[in-house]
Amino acid sequence: MIRVVLADDQALVRAGFRLLLETEDGFEVCAEAADGEQAVASAKAHRPDVVVMDIRMPGVDGLVATRRITGDADLAGVRVLVLTTFDLDDYVYEALRAGASGFLLKDTDPVELLRAIRVVAAGESLLAPTVTRRLIAEFVARPGRRVDAKALRVLTEREREVLTLVAAGLSNAEIAGRLVISPATARTHVSRILGKVDARDRAQLVVLAYESGLVRPT
Repeated sequence: MIRVVLADDQALVRAGFRLLLETEDGFEVCAEAADGEQAVASAKAHRPDVVVMDIRMPGVDGLVATRRITGDADLAGVRVLVLTTFDLDDYVYEALRAGASGFLLKDTDPVELLRAIRVVAAGESLLAPTVTRRLIAEFVARPGRRVDAKALRVLTEREREVLTLVAAGLSNAEIAGRLVISPATARTHVSRILGKVDARDRAQLVVLAYESGLVRPT
């Protein structure tokens, strides 16, 4: 059962998401939040698997709330899925940097939303990789958005290769196929990379790959 908190300032939107999730096997909506403050409180109270987070909310917005959730060691198992109306919203970039596990457009197909929540709950792959890569590429191309490439010196040559494929949006199974290794070995490589660079999940690995220059925007 995937436990979800819905955070959106529009009651109608929350009601629609709740109806979608509660009519689908394997999901439980454990709380709703009308702003970021409530979202953080709900995350602490219920420890959901995923917080579906709107960005633009009154008071404490979704960006600040995401930072608070991902920065709280007690909420390490809580993933944040950011919803946005605009696919070029600057807040999306900042949300990924703040530790969001991915994002989705609000006008996405309901089936895709369900899949996205499952993916984020599993923590195995980045959402909407093509769109995400395009957004991150535009973001890191701006001045002042770089990290020292030395941050990747802790990685082996194979791990750098795996990180490049993660940044390309490949799943563990796809990485295994590309490198002719087992899925378990691919998963182990990704886990080691996460630990070495102190990243929360694959979304942060993508940001790091671009910001360090390992992957160049195309």
